[in-house]
Amino acid sequence: MLRPLGLGDLLTGVPALRAIRAAVPDHRLVLATTAALRPLAELIDAVDEVLPARELEPLAWDGPPPELAVDLHGKGPASHVVVADLRPQRLLTFGSPGYPGPTWFPDEHEVRRWCRLVSEGLGVDADPDALDLAVPAVPPPVRDVAVVHPGAAYPGRRWPPDRFAAVARHLADAGHDVRITGGPAEVQLARSVAAGAGLGDDAVLAGRTTSLELAAVVASARVVVCGDTGVAHLATAYRRPSVVLFGPVPPALWGPPPREQHVVLWHGDGTGDPWGTELDPALARITVDEVTTALDRLLAPSGGSPRACEG
Repeated sequence: MLRPLGLGDLLTGVPALRAIRAAVPDHRLVLATTAALRPLAELIDAVDEVLPARELEPLAWDGPPPELAVDLHGKGPASHVVVADLRPQRLLTFGSPGYPGPTWFPDEHEVRRWCRLVSEGLGVDADPDALDLAVPAVPPPVRDVAVVHPGAAYPGRRWPPDRFAAVARHLADAGHDVRITGGPAEVQLARSVAAGAGLGDDAVLAGRTTSLELAAVVASARVVVCGDTGVAHLATAYRRPSVVLFGPVPPALWGPPPREQHVVLWHGDGTGDPWGTELDPALARITVDEVTTALDRLLAPSGGSPRACEG
């Protein structure tokens, strides 16, 4: 099973992986994904072994040809070749020149896309809500905190740091223990958000946690506020309350499932560039007041909250 992409990609593929397990329950399932994601991939109950892989590069597989190989990477044919080179007895891919298979629909939600591939290809039911992830065995460095995650892979998906700081300050003023998360490359961003919110250095978790520790923090979080990034999918996987800010990519393609604890904010039309080098205009239209209002409703004792604010 090939999916050497980002954290969000890994987590949106979990329901498809579980459906593959249901289709071939007696087989050993090997997931080819990035070395960085290996610790989290090992939390997926459908996976027996993780094979480190790089995007669109040949796999370092020294075992026998597999009985089944599934391309969960893309529509091909570049990724199809990677799994086809293993000479499997059976190959499951989306249809492309030289590769028969189900039709790829560009406007399909990422979770449902891979569920449909497996359902149509292997004749099993695939539940798109089967997104849960096992809680890591490592203890989280902090528990029951409000997680503010300002980073994203591309500038087009990064809400301004001063707005994240205003949200963090609002949460802190309401009595929440606020922590700013991020990877090693996002330490300065996290520090600027913490400083803008009037928080001390101890509020910055960016660069201080392993991937498993970050997952453990999210699994025990009071609430998560972030953009369209992997941490949003962790909040979904652990069913933690979250407010997710969408810009160039519509939530209809990458948003959380329709659960009341996940709120999405979006004012786009689906024409933005997810790899853009400048702040996406749709993301820029989301205001601090919108985010804090969504948080207040989500964290109210009654627990009632509208799921989305799109338009």
